[in-house]
Amino acid sequence: MAPKKKNTTATVTIPKSNKRTRQSKPKPKPKPKPEPGFTTTTDDIEDFQFRGDDEVGGIRASLLKWYDANKRDLPWRRINHDDDGDDETERDRKAYGVWVSEIMLQQTRVQTVISYFNRWMEKWPTVHHLAQASIEEVNEMWAGLGYYRRARFLLEGAKMIVEEGGQFPRSVNDLRKVKGIGEYTAGAIASIAFNEAVPVVDGNVVRVIARLKTISANPKDTATVKNIWRLAGQLVDLDRPGDFNQALMELGATLCTPLSPSCSSCPVSAQCGALSESKRNPSMLVTDYPTKVAKVRQRHDFSAISVVEILEGEEGGSEFLLVKRPEEGLLAGLWEFPSVSLDGEADVVTRRQAIDDFLKSSFGLSSCNVVEREEVGEYVHIFTHIRLKMYIELLVLRSRDVHRKKAKGVTSYKYVDTKTLASMGLSTGVRKAYNMVQKFKQTRSNLIPK
Repeated sequence: MAPKKKNTTATVTIPKSNKRTRQSKPKPKPKPKPEPGFTTTTDDIEDFQFRGDDEVGGIRASLLKWYDANKRDLPWRRINHDDDGDDETERDRKAYGVWVSEIMLQQTRVQTVISYFNRWMEKWPTVHHLAQASIEEVNEMWAGLGYYRRARFLLEGAKMIVEEGGQFPRSVNDLRKVKGIGEYTAGAIASIAFNEAVPVVDGNVVRVIARLKTISANPKDTATVKNIWRLAGQLVDLDRPGDFNQALMELGATLCTPLSPSCSSCPVSAQCGALSESKRNPSMLVTDYPTKVAKVRQRHDFSAISVVEILEGEEGGSEFLLVKRPEEGLLAGLWEFPSVSLDGEADVVTRRQAIDDFLKSSFGLSSCNVVEREEVGEYVHIFTHIRLKMYIELLVLRSRDVHRKKAKGVTSYKYVDTKTLASMGLSTGVRKAYNMVQKFKQTRSNLIPK
């Protein structure tokens, strides 16, 4: 951190006079006006700032030069690459591409996102095309990326933009009004697509700035986050804000990594406080910044999954029962096989009883109509803060014995054939359960003598 300035005492000269005069206090210097959303205590201003135009200018010039020579060739960066920026349609197209890519990149690796982004843009090349899609189509395209609420917000945001005239909002303030667009995404769109000189702060930027300024405060703390946003606002290049923001994120993603930073190749190593400190004090490492924060302990959940297959006549066709999850909460609005939450580890008898009660009360399906019932296996699916252990079974019922009725307390359900099921946008956990069942069937078939 930059050293704090010492307090100085103002000297007031009192004129000599036979009369007693009132000593006037010096007028206090006006405090700097706070930037919106940032903390303004004296300590913060002293500790969290870059030292003048020379430091800021050096970081900007070095980082942009490095970015121009080393930036990765990514599909969302090619959109409108050669355009002069005057065409409003092209600007909207650029903004839409940035928006889609930034939402996909949240919690997902770049290499994974590339193929999803290309397929998405081929199907819905503009915000107007996306606004006409259904949530089922969007979920199908999103399947495998996880965090499905992101996809729903993209669709809802697109509908909002089209309903309000169809032109993409041009500023951070207006972008923030679109559902699903937060401070980070708004800054990315505004700076990259519309050249607004605003900062963008993601995990990579937090790490780079924490090392540049040797910030040892908790990077998750609200005050620290606000100050890092202010620092990023100081740095952003006024002429090339979009390129600069991408350069800062690119640096964190490729060189200034969490565990193995490539300091010898870093374009701003001369301005890096963490590197300088590590050279003075061998016990300190660049990787000591930012401060490591203990991860939230994962919750352990358990669930019984029943892949219900309905046999259709003598020809061997079949349908599978799918249930739609509630529109709020984990995996909102996605289709899944019937499942029941369990209190903990449960034996086969307990799991089957829970499934039977659910199938009977919701769909009128009775266990007395069972053709086959087999335990397929277990699968552990990891969410951000949840470790879900799923017990998976195959339950085959005869079509003529199935009494279908309106489900109680279930948003929606349907029966789909194998071909439809294979093409649906299912979550990773549901797809895994289905694949386990198919593998189980295949293994069993191979064991039967021909």
